Amino acid sequence: MQEIKQLDEAIRNTISAVQKGREDIMSISGSARQQRDELLAKLVDLKGEILDVITAVDRLEREEKLARIHLMEVNRNFNKYTEKDIQQAYEEAQHIQLQLSQMREREAQHRQRRDQLEIMVRRVNETVERAKKLETQVGMALELISGGLQGVTVKLDEIQLRQQVSLRIIKAQEEERLRVAREIHDGPAQSMANVVLRAEICEKLMSVEPDKVRAELHDLKDMVKESLQEVRKIIFDLRPMVLDDLGIVPTLRRFIAELQKRTDMNIELVVLGGEEQRLASVLEVAIFRIVQESLNNIYKHAEAKRCVIKLEILPGRINISIADNGRGFDTERTMQNMDVDCFGLLGMRERVELLDGQIKIVSKPEKGTEIHVSIPIKG
Repeated sequence: MQEIKQLDEAIRNTISAVQKGREDIMSISGSARQQRDELLAKLVDLKGEILDVITAVDRLEREEKLARIHLMEVNRNFNKYTEKDIQQAYEEAQHIQLQLSQMREREAQHRQRRDQLEIMVRRVNETVERAKKLETQVGMALELISGGLQGVTVKLDEIQLRQQVSLRIIKAQEEERLRVAREIHDGPAQSMANVVLRAEICEKLMSVEPDKVRAELHDLKDMVKESLQEVRKIIFDLRPMVLDDLGIVPTLRRFIAELQKRTDMNIELVVLGGEEQRLASVLEVAIFRIVQESLNNIYKHAEAKRCVIKLEILPGRINISIADNGRGFDTERTMQNMDVDCFGLLGMRERVELLDGQIKIVSKPEKGTEIHVSIPIKG
């Protein structure tokens, strides 16, 4: 009896100690979150300042270019200008160059500070995640010690699965945002900046050389057309509107045609049955994303020369097969290795499973890859 009391006391002491440790961990986690929020607020403000500085640098670069053009005009026609005009042109150009140099230095300093803040945020995030994980583990241990053994294994598996899925979703979102940001920055944003600069040049030349203005305007129109095409391509990659208007088959044909313009890969689409049939929106989106992700992977990684896509539309089921003659890969090792960037394949598998379908990926190094998908058509 005394031994039982001692055991009960030991258990109560253990539970009390674990609870105290959990409270301490929660306190550390709360402090880390607060620090992270403060750092994120500073980072947001700093990024706003960087944007302002970049805008100022762009403006000064345009002014500096115009100042150099004016200076060249003065030097070529010094008989038309007084010595005061020439001196004023030199001083204006030097003043703008000095401002531009200062702004560029400020931009570099801000970027360095931003990089430091991002490193600090990552470190604090690691602390938060470690504290969160430790808090969860301590909570599980406390439940186990308290007698809540039932369902602990299931809960741990669910937590691990949620963490993995959350990480995949976050990574996929950030990669997609980065891709779109790069496409906009390298495409339409640069083109629009050039349009603004060329428009300013046209304003300067309007009364001096009208023939040049006409040529410049023609070039501007071509640049705007190219920018419009790039914007349409970005919109199509994000969510093709033709998918809602015409359906899956015309959308796939257009996507394949656009991809073939950028690569020498021969892509063949074979549609068996029901080419004009419209499917549920969620099913059409799933089919498009599966084919899109597969072709993007082939284009980026497989080095394939040929790819055949077969879409079979049956009364109660959709079958998709995608085969290429590229490099191939070890499917088992790739899918199990979290260090390898295989989130595209995992995303396809999860998308198919959510629709109660089946997916099979067959591939070997230097033997190409085949992806077979079968999805039921419901109701």
